[in-house]
Amino acid sequence: MSKRIAPSILAADFANLQRDVEMVNSSDADWFHIDIMDGVFVPNISFGMPVLRDIVKHATKTIDTHLMIVDPDRYVKTFADLGCDYLTVHYEACTHLHRTLQLIKSHGMKAGVALNPHTSVHLLTDTIQDIDMVCLMSVNPGFGGQSFIENTYDKVTQLKKIIEAKGAETLIEIDGGVTDKNAKQLIDAGADVLVAGSYVFKSENPTQTIAGLKKIIEK
Repeated sequence: MSKRIAPSILAADFANLQRDVEMVNSSDADWFHIDIMDGVFVPNISFGMPVLRDIVKHATKTIDTHLMIVDPDRYVKTFADLGCDYLTVHYEACTHLHRTLQLIKSHGMKAGVALNPHTSVHLLTDTIQDIDMVCLMSVNPGFGGQSFIENTYDKVTQLKKIIEAKGAETLIEIDGGVTDKNAKQLIDAGADVLVAGSYVFKSENPTQTIAGLKKIIEK
């Protein structure tokens, strides 16, 4: 299975959003990673449905939407209607995780679960066969540009063992602080999807930066 790069639109230039979306379209990137923050679950507010609608209008690749919000069930249908392919909710925000996963799938989307840095991967043992993708936060959620948390490598390894033991086909996504310095080690540990925000959009040539990451993870 090919490994994927998902540039995080949170780090894009919002004054030139269409330009940056079209850059991702024409690059070697595989997915768009879109963070929705409510200012409650995380201290920051990113953007909401109108902006997402316009991103989807111009995007030609998989829409990977990461909800950093409380009570995500309320908005599942809305995000399905907007055209999301993957919808990821936080384990810490879901009282009835299994029900939420089934709700996401019932609307035709792939179901993802994100774990904060302090949350053990073993908490997903009972639901892993219902999860299409686990997003391991390698920084604390809510802000871009943070430093990578080294313990993430161990979490990837542990999660991969759980997936294999259960015979699941769950993808492992890494979100936060991904660069050319840790991409290969993350893939070697078992990751399938790498989200890259500041590293891509703050670089001098984002298209080349994406190509460089893609080359690293396909070796």
